[in-house]
Amino acid sequence: MRNFHALAGLGAALLVIFMAVTGFVLSLQPLADAVTIRPSVDATSVADVAGPVSQNMSGVERLVRSASGRLVAYGVNDGANSAVVIDPETGVATGAYEPSAFFTFVTDLHRSFLLGDIGHGASGVSAVAIVALALSGLLLLVAKLGGWRKLLGKSRGTGSQRLHTDLARIGVVALLMTSVTGAYMSAVNFELLSETADQMFSLPPASVGETIAPVGSLAALAAIPLSDLRELSFPAAGDATDVFAVTTTAGQGFVDQGTGELLSFTPNDAWQQVYEFVYLLHTGQGAPMIALVVGLAALTVPLLAITGTIIWWTRRRNTPHIAGNATWREADTVILVGSEAGSTWGFAATLHDALRQHGQRVHVAAMNDLRRSYPRATRLIVLAATYGDGVAPASGRQFLARLAHFDSTPSFSVLGFGDQGFARFCGFAADVDAALHAKGLRRMVPICGVDRQSSAHFAAWGTLLGEQLGLQLALSHVPALPATRKLVLAERTLYGMEVQAPVVVLRFAAPSSGTWFGGRLPRFEVGDLVGIVPPGSNLPRYYSLASASRDGMLEICVRKQSGGLCSEFLCALSPGDEIDLFIRPNPDFRPQRGRRPLILIGAGAGIAPLAGFVRHNRTHRPVHLFFGARDPASDFLYREDLKAALDDGRLASLNASFSRVMGGGYVQSRLLEEAENLRQLVRQGAQIMVCGGRDMADGVRQAIDVCLAPLGLSANDLKLEGRYLEDAY
Repeated sequence: MRNFHALAGLGAALLVIFMAVTGFVLSLQPLADAVTIRPSVDATSVADVAGPVSQNMSGVERLVRSASGRLVAYGVNDGANSAVVIDPETGVATGAYEPSAFFTFVTDLHRSFLLGDIGHGASGVSAVAIVALALSGLLLLVAKLGGWRKLLGKSRGTGSQRLHTDLARIGVVALLMTSVTGAYMSAVNFELLSETADQMFSLPPASVGETIAPVGSLAALAAIPLSDLRELSFPAAGDATDVFAVTTTAGQGFVDQGTGELLSFTPNDAWQQVYEFVYLLHTGQGAPMIALVVGLAALTVPLLAITGTIIWWTRRRNTPHIAGNATWREADTVILVGSEAGSTWGFAATLHDALRQHGQRVHVAAMNDLRRSYPRATRLIVLAATYGDGVAPASGRQFLARLAHFDSTPSFSVLGFGDQGFARFCGFAADVDAALHAKGLRRMVPICGVDRQSSAHFAAWGTLLGEQLGLQLALSHVPALPATRKLVLAERTLYGMEVQAPVVVLRFAAPSSGTWFGGRLPRFEVGDLVGIVPPGSNLPRYYSLASASRDGMLEICVRKQSGGLCSEFLCALSPGDEIDLFIRPNPDFRPQRGRRPLILIGAGAGIAPLAGFVRHNRTHRPVHLFFGARDPASDFLYREDLKAALDDGRLASLNASFSRVMGGGYVQSRLLEEAENLRQLVRQGAQIMVCGGRDMADGVRQAIDVCLAPLGLSANDLKLEGRYLEDAY
C-alpha cells in the first residue's frame, strides 16, 4: 500500500497538482457570485419575472437561472443573438450578460486542458488518481496511528511527516468528495454512466387554447417559485399552438400559453437527482460554503505532494539498496528490520550479504511489512532497534499487531539495538522476542543486544548465530554516517569549574566562505539532535540542540566527562575551530501546540533544549521550569536568558534547586514541594518535558508519580497521551 501510494503520487504529481490548483481557482467563482448576484425573493414566482421580460424584450426565447441565482434572458434582436441579465425582483434587464472570460478559460483548462475529448479523458484519469491517492493515504494514516479510533490522535515523525499527516486529516474527506464526483462527471461525459434514466422527457403537447394570454397571468408559472427555476423556454411568437417548456429543480413540464394550465410534468428520476447532487458537491455552484471547503481542501494537494515527496526521498535515502534481495516468496531466510533513523538497515545489509555468500536466499524488509506467511522460509531474523526507553521504532510499530495473523512456523532469532543508558535497554526487542516465542516459534539463539551500534557486539552475535546454522559468519560492519556539514565555533561559555563539574555552552556558526553551501546552517529545530564523531572513533555522539536554525547559530551544552572521548574533544575547542557534524531530527520531543501549560524539568546540561523552548515561547503560553544544578554561583546555566524570559512573560515561573547549597536539594525534591501546583497544572492539560541524565529522569518520574497519585494518574498515563516526554541519556 505504501509503495502504491508513493508511486501513484510521484507519477501523477504534476497532473494532480494542476487539477487541484485550477479546482481551487474555480471554487472562487461561487464565492464571487454570492457577493455580486442579487438573490431571488422567496415570494417571487416565475410568472412575476417572465411577464416583464416578455413585454420588454422582443424575440426572447429562453430565461435561464443558474445555480448561483443569476437570471439571463436569451433571444434574437434585429437578427442578432442577445443575452441580458435580469433583475430577479422586477424582471427588468440590468445590462448585457458577458460570462467571465477568466473563469471560462480556467473551466476549460480544468475540464479538458483545452484538448477536447482527449483532455476530458486525462481529467477523468486525474480524478481517479486522486481517489486512489486519497483512499490509500487514508488507509496508511489509519495504520500509522493505530486504528480508526486514533485517527485524530497526535501525529508523530519528522516535521514533513507530521505536516503530511495533519494535511491529510484536514483534506482527505473533501478530496475524496471532489475526486469521486469528478470521476463520476467524467464518466457521464463519456456516456459510461447516464445522466438520466433510459426514458426521455415526453414530447411537448399542443396547446389546447386558441388565444395567447399575458405571461404574467399564467397560473402554472405563478405556482413555481423563481428559486426553483432552471430554464423557461418561450413558445414561438404568434403561434397559439406552441407551449412553454419549464425545467425546475424537480423536473420538466409544459404550460399552455392560453389557459395557463400545466399540460404535463415529468419529475426527475433517481439518476438525474444523483447527477445534480454530484454537480453541487463538485462545483459548489449555488453553495458558496461548500465551494469554500472544497477550494481550501484543494490547496492541501500541492503541500501533500511536496511533503510526500520529501518523505519518499528521505525513506529511500535512509533505506540502503540491498543487492540480490530475494523476494519474500522464494527466500529461505527472512530478515525484518525495525529502525527509527535508518542505521539498523546497514547492519541488516551486512548480515544479508554474509548469508548470501553461504548460498542462502535472503529477503530483507521492514518489520511493519511482516507477511501472513513465508512459503519457503525456515528462519526469521529480527533486527529491532528500541526508540528511547522501550518504545517501538518507526518501521516496527505495526509488527506486534501483524504478528497476531502470522501463519508460518520458522525458527527465529531477535537481535536488539539500543542504548544501555536506558532502563529498558532493547526493551522493544525483548517484547518482540517474547511475542514470537509465545506464538510457538523456536528460538535459534537467545536474544542479544547491541549497545550504541557496537560493531563488536554485532560480530559476537553473528558468531553465535553462525554456530547454530553451521556457518562461519564473520559480520564486520562499519556504520555508514550521514553526510556531515562543517561549522565553526563562534562562542564558548564555561561553567561549573568551582564545583568540579565543567559544562560548556558552545555556539557554532556556518563558515563565512569556502563552502559549497555558501555559509548556511543546516535545518534543525530546538530539541533535535546533533551528531558529532570525535577523532579516533567512528561512533557518533548525540547532543540536544538549544537553538533552531532560524536563530542563526547551533547551540549545545556539553558536560565534560572524565575520559569521555567526545566531551573532552568538544570542551577543548576554541573559537574559530571547525568540526564536522550532522543533524538527526527528534520530532517526538516537541511541545504540543496551543496555550495549555508546559512544565519543563531538567538538570545540568539537560537544560539546553528546555532553555531553547523558553526562548521560542513567543505566544507567552504558561511555561514553568524546574532546574537542578550544583551551585548558583558556578553552574546556573542560562541565568541571564531565563531572567529575561521571566521579565517579558515567556517564562511563567522558575524553580531552581542547587545540591551543593545548604537546604538546596535536587530537582526531584522541588517537584515534591510543588506537588499541589503540579496537580493543578496537570488538571489544566499541562504537558511535562524532562531532559537530563538517566538517573535524574528516573528520579523525576518517581516524584511525578507521587505528585499525581491523588489524581489517580502517573507519568506513564501522561506518556500514553503524549503529555510526558523524556530526552534522557
